[in-house]
Amino acid sequence: MARHGFSDSAWEAAKADGKAALVECARAKKMISYTDFMHQIRSISFDTPHDSRLPQFLAEISTEEAKAGRGMMTALIVRKTGDQRPGGGFFQLAKRLGYEVSDPEEFWLEEVNKVFASWQNEASRS
Repeated sequence: MARHGFSDSAWEAAKADGKAALVECARAKKMISYTDFMHQIRSISFDTPHDSRLPQFLAEISTEEAKAGRGMMTALIVRKTGDQRPGGGFFQLAKRLGYEVSDPEEFWLEEVNKVFASWQNEASRS
């Protein structure tokens, strides 16, 4: 079966790559740009940070992590220049997941802190 032009196994391996990169960021309490994040994905390739498949990829990661109680992990992925915040798709997904995002800045910071705390706690249990 193919997902977004990739085999299911390649797509799932790429999500594992992405999650591993974000866990590193969370443990170091740092953000990562979309471009730098894409370079961490080894199992598949996205053409550019504007690749039409990237939003679905990020949505799957965030949805899985939020359901696991670790926050929307892709909160750590931000624009390299300008406001250095997540793109609009992050907030649209949050609304679809049932989060209150009337104050996007506050919501984003809460999710960043939730992700950081989740992986600090995971690290201390390892």
